[in-house]
Amino acid sequence: MKVLYLLLFIKISSFSFAQNNKYFRQLRYNHVSPYVHIVGTLPIDSNIASETSHYFFKYDKSNRLTEIINHHYHTEKVHPLASLGVYKVVFNYEDGKETSTFYDPNNNRVTNDRGVYKEVYLVAENGLRKQLNFYDLDNKPMESNWEITEYQWQQSRKYIIERRYNLKGNPVTVSPYFKFGNTGILLDQNGAPRGHYNLDATLEVTENEDGLASYQDTYDEIGNHIKYSYHNKMDALTMNQWNFAVGEKKYDTLGNFIALTLLDDMENLIITREINSNVSIKTSAIASREDSLEIKKQSLGYLLALQQLKPELMDAVLNDRLNKITIDYDRKEKKQYGIATSKKQMIKYAQSWNKSGTKFPLNPKNELEILDIYNRIATVKLVSDNWVEYLQLIKLDSKWEIMNIIWQYRDIGMYRE
Repeated sequence: MKVLYLLLFIKISSFSFAQNNKYFRQLRYNHVSPYVHIVGTLPIDSNIASETSHYFFKYDKSNRLTEIINHHYHTEKVHPLASLGVYKVVFNYEDGKETSTFYDPNNNRVTNDRGVYKEVYLVAENGLRKQLNFYDLDNKPMESNWEITEYQWQQSRKYIIERRYNLKGNPVTVSPYFKFGNTGILLDQNGAPRGHYNLDATLEVTENEDGLASYQDTYDEIGNHIKYSYHNKMDALTMNQWNFAVGEKKYDTLGNFIALTLLDDMENLIITREINSNVSIKTSAIASREDSLEIKKQSLGYLLALQQLKPELMDAVLNDRLNKITIDYDRKEKKQYGIATSKKQMIKYAQSWNKSGTKFPLNPKNELEILDIYNRIATVKLVSDNWVEYLQLIKLDSKWEIMNIIWQYRDIGMYRE
């Protein structure tokens, strides 16, 4: 009988554990204000979670979130308020407060992406958040990396009014690069933010110094943030300080952010940029052909610029942060080392290095092999009559450029002595 009770207890406990723990592929986030609660999106079961990127949510008996363990590996640049920025977040609830503390995989206290050690929300009797304060390891007030120590929220007839303050008690804008002061937040029926409005002292919508009065969001039924746009006080689209008015985001079936399209205030296309792909370009015949041709053109252009004295071509094929490494020999130290060459130096070489016409054969042999292409990065082997090089290229704003080069003479035993 005791065995039966024990088995029954284990079964009930296992069921309770399953009920109070959930797995999600992604998070729904609001990167303008921390007012909005963290929500998991694209739920999966434990079997799928064991094999893929995910977040693990734990809940107490009252269905309150008590812990998030971050097993999500990001494949794109993430906004400071768009991710946890830590391995584990622990939530505690007492005396009208919600406290979040942050830990690394070794269970050491660390800062989150806002640069703070602890976040304490004050909660009103109706359950709505009314204030957020940041603290350091000694439980003393501290400022975030946006110079904010306190958020205050107040319910108005139309908006949730948000105000922010630094340690001196002075008002602070939304972020150092986004100058909204008093902010009116509107939520959609699912609790996701659909608009942030810049308000004056009388809580009327007004334009900031960049001519922006609101930032508006659209989410799909899954919780993906699919569109954001900037508006003036007449609610018309307007260009922001980064010279676009609308951003449209594309996701794959797993909720991974894979492409961003930017539009102007007339909704004309400015650019579409690939953010992430789990599929190599080699698997796409059309993309592979286009990218392969461009990679070959840029790589050979580097050699032709030296051979034919074309500094403009050298400038066009190299990334501004080029790092070229040449294997050389130090006679004094009696050892090999790598010499770094910059883009500026390579352009100078293209101007005059082969002015005698004797650095290359009359009909040079330029052999090129693309070793690998993956999304926006590629590796190329380049062989000429007298040297071998490995090139690494990167695709930025739809253009392939040479980022890194490793060079040596074809005869491995040769050093420039």
